[in-house]
Amino acid sequence: MDPARFEAVYRVETPLDPARIAGIMAGEQSCGTFTRVEGETDALRARAGAIVEAVEELEAAPAPSLPNAWLERRGVAGPWRRARIRISFPVANVGANLASLAATVAGNLFDLGEVTGMRLEEVRLPAAYRAQFAMPAQGIAGTRRLTGVGRGVLVGSIIKPNVGLSPQETADLVGRLCAAGLDFIKDDEICADPPHAPLAQRIPLVMQAVRRHQDRTGQHVMVAFNITDETDAMRRHADLVAREGGSCVMASLNWCGFSAIETLRRSTGLALHGHRNGYGGFSRHPLLGISFQAYQVLWRLAGVDHMHVHGLQGKFAQTDEEVVESARDCVTPLADGVDDRVLPAFSSGQWAGTAPATYDAIGHDDLLFMAGGGIMAHPAGPAEGVRSIRQAWDAVTRGETLDDAARRHPALAQAMAFFGAKTS
Repeated sequence: MDPARFEAVYRVETPLDPARIAGIMAGEQSCGTFTRVEGETDALRARAGAIVEAVEELEAAPAPSLPNAWLERRGVAGPWRRARIRISFPVANVGANLASLAATVAGNLFDLGEVTGMRLEEVRLPAAYRAQFAMPAQGIAGTRRLTGVGRGVLVGSIIKPNVGLSPQETADLVGRLCAAGLDFIKDDEICADPPHAPLAQRIPLVMQAVRRHQDRTGQHVMVAFNITDETDAMRRHADLVAREGGSCVMASLNWCGFSAIETLRRSTGLALHGHRNGYGGFSRHPLLGISFQAYQVLWRLAGVDHMHVHGLQGKFAQTDEEVVESARDCVTPLADGVDDRVLPAFSSGQWAGTAPATYDAIGHDDLLFMAGGGIMAHPAGPAEGVRSIRQAWDAVTRGETLDDAARRHPALAQAMAFFGAKTS
């Protein structure tokens, strides 16, 4: 890959010639506009222009995917041609500016009048350019070190009820979850700093429970406090977590924005749990928005340590194939010679019975496997819920079926009987 250029891959739908559209895209996102202007010399174009590297035409569509007033005003009709377009951009156009990088590879492209579909599929970076951005402070190795889980899946859960608990009620629940044997506990994304449970009160009380558990067992349970807020408030909250001996904070990436997350990353060495809530709004339409590959590239450049990927056979809309690809993206370095892997966080409808599909698809256990109901609703209690998940993962990594393992493990047998009946 040319070290002076980065690349983006798009899926485009248009009634016009895709090669022409590729040229419009390259000009719009570099030094051009809809017409040549004063000062736009050949030398400037050679220096700052984006280059269309490839146009691969795909099967046409019978109807446009999205409405388009620009085309309607001109009376332009189908056929609706689709293409995969790869464009490279000069690194010098952007520099180490994440917000500008995002504006370059996405930005106004979604609004182009010539297209009825536009989706950013991939972002590819040369190693030297990737190195100019933040790295994960902890990543997979650091998270394992902080939790003391040197190998095997990390088992986590989410505080439920997700909102409404007082600071003391939250701390009491965290204490019970620690005792149940979890490695990781996180706030829900909708509970950040509410008046009924402000972080200034909640963090010290929760960390008291974590420290008591650590004093008894030697295990540090990682708690991801949701500090989603404006930038200065997030920094204050992260400082409080660090002072209280915590190891992780969580932020809703889409609503905080790149700049806030970059600032937070620079100001703390805590593990940064990146929650992607709202991502479906960017991704669910196949001809609009941003794929997870491109999405996670941009957020990894901000320095997150964990990325949500949803879960296999879960409660959300994504296919299992998309979840698997997302998890693989997280553990794939962004450039040669760089270890910037982040921990994929599986959640949404997970329980012991989803472990085999997850392991069979992913092929490794460098992941965070989070279950809410799959732990808290276990008929024998949360501790047995955690135990059932560990028993399931132990079985699948040894090549044993869950049915065989359940004959020896009552917690797993109860989970399969209870949750299996609900999911069948």
